[in-house]
Amino acid sequence: MRVVPGMILSNGERWKQLRRFTLMTLRNFGMGKRSMEERVQEEAQFLIQELKSYKQSAVNPTNILVQAVSNVICSIVFGNRFEYDNLKFLKLLNLFNETFQLMGSTWGQMHDMIPEVMDHVPGPHQRINKLLDELMVFVNERVKMNQKSFDPGTPRDFIDCFMIKMNQDNENPISEFNIRNLLLTVLNLFFAGTETVSTTLRHGFLILMKYPEIQEKLHKEINSVIGHNRSPNIEDRSKMPYMDAVIHEIQRFSDVIPMNVPHTVIKDTTFRGFTIPKASKVQNAYKEVLQDKSGSFKKSDAFMPFSTGKRVCLGEGLARMELFLFLTTILQNFTLKSDTQFTECDISPRMTGFANVPIDYQMSFIPRVA
Repeated sequence: MRVVPGMILSNGERWKQLRRFTLMTLRNFGMGKRSMEERVQEEAQFLIQELKSYKQSAVNPTNILVQAVSNVICSIVFGNRFEYDNLKFLKLLNLFNETFQLMGSTWGQMHDMIPEVMDHVPGPHQRINKLLDELMVFVNERVKMNQKSFDPGTPRDFIDCFMIKMNQDNENPISEFNIRNLLLTVLNLFFAGTETVSTTLRHGFLILMKYPEIQEKLHKEINSVIGHNRSPNIEDRSKMPYMDAVIHEIQRFSDVIPMNVPHTVIKDTTFRGFTIPKASKVQNAYKEVLQDKSGSFKKSDAFMPFSTGKRVCLGEGLARMELFLFLTTILQNFTLKSDTQFTECDISPRMTGFANVPIDYQMSFIPRVA
């Protein structure tokens, strides 16, 4: 059985309803409770404590960054975070990682393009649906937990907000708010919100270790604006132009999802002498704009790591907040070092499937003295 596309890969009325609701919920989330910023700040502090436990030993940062970023999504969707050694949490992340890797492989992409053929061809792609079914079971269990203690007057998380909307629309025959779309939307939030931010941070660490002079300038800016006696907050970003510029450059250079998601042409379109028929699927080559700039940092319309148009990433605000707060908090507390002398080739992103990823590397988090 093929899993029906969720919000990200849907079109028409389903996409409109689910995107509008999800965007509104993410924007308004935390009214009267903890804000989105507080959730990221809280997780950043848990991350710092975990990194300190390594006692400067060399580690691969991949798993810990995935756990931290995913915990922000868990806090929003499920109403709580998980301890980093929680077995259910680790199983969930393993399922997401394996699914992401398979979907991004050549087998997975062929399966997505011609499922009627690939459904009958042996190969690793045959495991994708099984993994997605397991993920659906996990999310469904969480939904059932919410249903047992559901109070529409006091929504605790994204699942509660979605169930409130389901109740409001239960007489609407064209409503897209049902359990199936709730499960798929939750999965979409995890896939879109975990790998991209954590992979961008891994690229950033690699770049900052290759160019320690940049890291030193960031440390000075953090000392000047924030100091060591309080946690960074999102208001600090406007006072830290160098940090803002470095994060922009990390995103531009890493170009994590270079083709982004497919788009559909809504009418016959002529572009540079070519006619693109209505309903054609098109992919955007963001590398052509993200890597076409030179000189000093400035705001540019060509900077579009979150895509563009009506289907621009709905989690852009959260992702920008996470990148700033996680990176700033880590650099407030640590100096990033590695025994490896990285080359220009080492820091270049590697294209794997539909994502650009950094090389595997070991690094140490050296506590900074206040």
